[in-house]
Amino acid sequence: MCGIAGALQRPSTQNVKSMIEKLAHRGPDGSGVKNFKRGTLGHARLAILDAEGGTQPMGYKETWIAFNGEIYNYREFQKKFLPQEKLKTHSDTEVLLHLYRLFGADFVSQLDGMFAFVIYQNGEYLMARDPLGIKPLYYGSSRDNQRLYFASEVKALQGLVSDLQEFPAGHWFDSSRGWKQYYRIEESLYPFEGGEADALPQIKSTLQDAVRKRMLADVPVGVSLSGGLDSSIVSLLACEGTEQLHSFAVGVEGSEDLAAARQMSEFLKTQHHERVYSTEEMVKALPDVLYYLETFDPALVRSAIPNYFLAELASHHVKVFLTGEGADELYAGYDYLADIHSPQDLQAEMIHITEALHNTNLQRADRMSMAFGLEARVPFLDVESVALALSLPPEWKTREGRVAKHTLRRAFENDLPANIVHRPRQKFSKGAGSSDLIAQLTEEKISDAEFQREAARLKSAWDYSLPNKEALYYYKTMREFYEDDLVFPVMGHSRSL
Repeated sequence: MCGIAGALQRPSTQNVKSMIEKLAHRGPDGSGVKNFKRGTLGHARLAILDAEGGTQPMGYKETWIAFNGEIYNYREFQKKFLPQEKLKTHSDTEVLLHLYRLFGADFVSQLDGMFAFVIYQNGEYLMARDPLGIKPLYYGSSRDNQRLYFASEVKALQGLVSDLQEFPAGHWFDSSRGWKQYYRIEESLYPFEGGEADALPQIKSTLQDAVRKRMLADVPVGVSLSGGLDSSIVSLLACEGTEQLHSFAVGVEGSEDLAAARQMSEFLKTQHHERVYSTEEMVKALPDVLYYLETFDPALVRSAIPNYFLAELASHHVKVFLTGEGADELYAGYDYLADIHSPQDLQAEMIHITEALHNTNLQRADRMSMAFGLEARVPFLDVESVALALSLPPEWKTREGRVAKHTLRRAFENDLPANIVHRPRQKFSKGAGSSDLIAQLTEEKISDAEFQREAARLKSAWDYSLPNKEALYYYKTMREFYEDDLVFPVMGHSRSL
């Protein structure tokens, strides 16, 4: 996991160096900048695989790459296409260089992992992002229209671009061939044969494979353990074959998550760590949270606050941790989905919110973890897990007499404590005790007149409907760091507040 930045079409040494400095939190283990005749690549490294040999930007002959992410099937490519004597490192980054040289841009669709990268070769370039947008990538033209800048985070592009855009998930762009969308959720789905009982072992085995792949690392790996169903499943599976797994939980004093996480830690025998924070600490941390998060969407900010403390805690013990992101989208866990009674409408909504993760919950997970040089991995969003979950009949996920995520609960009901399996679904911010505290504060800080004035201005300027005073409070804080044109064009909106 790393931060990447660069300029294409023309070099830009000093600007790229400054961009990498702004991304130093993503890669505290080293940095590099490489100039070419028609571009500059920059990299801030968090060393996960081949700590000694994986330095970037990495090159082979005239082909160079700046890469952020992890490729879980890179060793399969090594065995099939690359003799060991041809490789100088044990990193997945080097494999990507050779795959590009062998197959051009078309190799991207065969990658299993989370990634955003740019490959440069003799003035031509390839940009690519993983199927669901787990890893971030932004780009825009320079103000003089002479260069195309790109970066892992918006903050690195501030002052350099005139038309900020988010690179779309599941796409690649080849400067000689143009755009290609190589992944669509709908195209990965298939008619599921069998009843609900037939699905349960498939759900379990698919998630086992997804977790196993994500234990790939040359550094310690841990788990986010809130004590909810999703994180408990991931923690259970991560313990398989692991001698001593670190688990992490946070919350305010007396929060439900802390108690449930302790129970699961004792059950799984993990090496457990927890952090109790106060309202005062939340308010103090909020500017930092918003600086790293790069959005003021209220649902994301609420969950980002406990995520921030969680990442800070975990970063003292591991470099990689697994989370339960994605389960609520795939198995209809959100409260508002209970109001959708048509199976077809529910299926459409689940696909929509899964496709929207790239700038909602995945943005939150990435930014808060990387703020502390920590890599977050998301097993539920393995493409095989996504395909299976969304291929299941949507009738199984409606709330007609069923609890949320009924099928997922059944798949693990014999493996987890009963009260964990049947624990009602809560947003991370609710379980950690942070969901209402700052909302109450904003009512005191924002007057009705100010809210009405700003709501009208933002609607006129950006066609943005300001939902409440809480959102305005976050917006005003974030304006200390970012201009509007660096936020609104790429900001996602969670439907699950």
